[in-house]
Amino acid sequence: MSAEKPQRSAGTRTAIRPASDFGIELHPGVEDLLNDSTALAKAYGGASLKDIFATKLVTTCVLTACTGGLLFGFDQGLLSIILVMPKFLGDFPAIDEASSSAASFNKGLMTAMLELGAFLGAILVGFVADKYSRKVSIGVGLAWFAVGSTIQTASFSVAQLIVGRTLGGIGIGMLSCTAPIYVSEVAPPKVRGAFLVMEQFMIVFGIVLMFYITYGTRLIDSAWCYRLPFLLQMVPGFFLGAALFILPFSPRWLASKGRDQECLDTLVRLRNLPATDPRIQAEWLTIRVEAIHNHEALIERHPTLIGSGMKTELKLEAASWVDMFKPAVIRRTMIGIMLMFFQQFVGINALIYYSPTLFETLGLDSALQLHMSGVMNVLQLVAVIAVFFYFDRIGRRPLLLLGSIGMCVAHTVVATMIGLYFKDWASHSGQAWCGVSFILVYMLAFGLSWGPVPWTMPAEVHASSYRAKGVALSTCSNWLCNFVIGLITPPMIKNIGYGTFIFFAVFSFLSGVWAWFMPLRQSEGRTLEQMDQGFHSHAAAHDQEMKEQITRVVLGQTPAQTESPIPNASNEKVADVFIERQETYRLEKDYGKEGHIEYTLFWWGQ
Repeated sequence: MSAEKPQRSAGTRTAIRPASDFGIELHPGVEDLLNDSTALAKAYGGASLKDIFATKLVTTCVLTACTGGLLFGFDQGLLSIILVMPKFLGDFPAIDEASSSAASFNKGLMTAMLELGAFLGAILVGFVADKYSRKVSIGVGLAWFAVGSTIQTASFSVAQLIVGRTLGGIGIGMLSCTAPIYVSEVAPPKVRGAFLVMEQFMIVFGIVLMFYITYGTRLIDSAWCYRLPFLLQMVPGFFLGAALFILPFSPRWLASKGRDQECLDTLVRLRNLPATDPRIQAEWLTIRVEAIHNHEALIERHPTLIGSGMKTELKLEAASWVDMFKPAVIRRTMIGIMLMFFQQFVGINALIYYSPTLFETLGLDSALQLHMSGVMNVLQLVAVIAVFFYFDRIGRRPLLLLGSIGMCVAHTVVATMIGLYFKDWASHSGQAWCGVSFILVYMLAFGLSWGPVPWTMPAEVHASSYRAKGVALSTCSNWLCNFVIGLITPPMIKNIGYGTFIFFAVFSFLSGVWAWFMPLRQSEGRTLEQMDQGFHSHAAAHDQEMKEQITRVVLGQTPAQTESPIPNASNEKVADVFIERQETYRLEKDYGKEGHIEYTLFWWGQ
């Protein structure tokens, strides 16, 4: 095969190399697979358990990346019991209600700082994962997590715990954002969804596993009752760090850097098929087309910001984030942000972090508080497993609506039981267990709806050139809202009691109202072009037109252009004119010429 040359520069297509330049003789069936993504997905096999684990390297990649989800779950699962351990409260009196009037705030701050750190980590992923690779991003996240966990294990003050959780949170944020990206980019098309569900499964499994580890260590008669769980959460990180050395780079990241030969070689390893196989060739060419298109789409939006140097890269990165909030894209962006907002404000992590305290308000003794907290976490695990089998059959919006109804009813019943009977639980044990039962109902309703859907739809609704930023923004929304909930829940439980459940019931109701009026009614079973119909947009159709042109070039059917497909604008005004022309073409199709003129004046602030 010929030596690889640098691929793209300044948006020109003259540097695009046809497959023949790599010494590849294309199989006769490649073009059919290239033009039919459904046929390509089916060509790799079905989605049975045997198909999912058919390739050892892919399985290793997925399990390794999902270890990041396990670490995420560990950190969520260990606090609920540690926060009620007598030894822990004795060593950290600032968190003990009996010793400090500010204990509720300190407890919330210590819990919430992990989420704030994770928010910062998710922002870092957008730059690190694109520039240095998904593997490096996972490694950097693991390093932050190890530092934070070490500080937590060795802490002797609340301030140290807060610092440790913040630094560890940065790692959790990077791992939680990078792992799904890496998994989706190495998995075969037909089983990609199953592997992404595995990431969700590992998170919940980590919560359950660490909960029962701390359930056992609480019996240790020393500080190791809480230091040991902090220490043990680092153990999977050692395996993750070691495995990173043998994992391949993401083939899509390699293509984005113009390393097309390495991309092909990696696909050959991942699929365990020869380079002559039509499936390998079609997937390789599809990945190349996508990478070239994303590069050109960025140039199209910002022709004056393309160049070398860190300053230019930072300007382009900032401009790309701003793009997500422009009129043509903002409705799609807000779907991801609002899904994650409601996912947290319906109260899921309040129950996970503070479940013993919440069960205490229902009159349960200390042993039952811990026991029912474990049952609650196991039920969420069961729901995540169940959702795998029907997720694409029912649809996203119906699931959200049913989940909102179930959560609202559950919160309302629990609030009613506490409000009416909290002064005399001994005489109303039936009502107490009614409240406990509806907390369990809530966990099932959440696990079957608002748990998985917000992690799925952000990637579905965006056109390809916006998808990475859209997913990152939704993840940032998740962690920021998670931070707020972790901070406010302890004071709410202390000061308003049953009002805490009313608060979450109101947001559960509002989540259903939002889901009913959600801009996109259906995403399952749609192509990107069909998705545009729900938004009255031609963004994805325009993307598809560009991809078809690039496909002809990589197949060698059309000579590469001698000039850039994007005008080389000499100043910002010319760039604006070019982009406005592109918007004119799209918007006139949607709104007619008169509607476009009014819209364009709004767009450019004339």
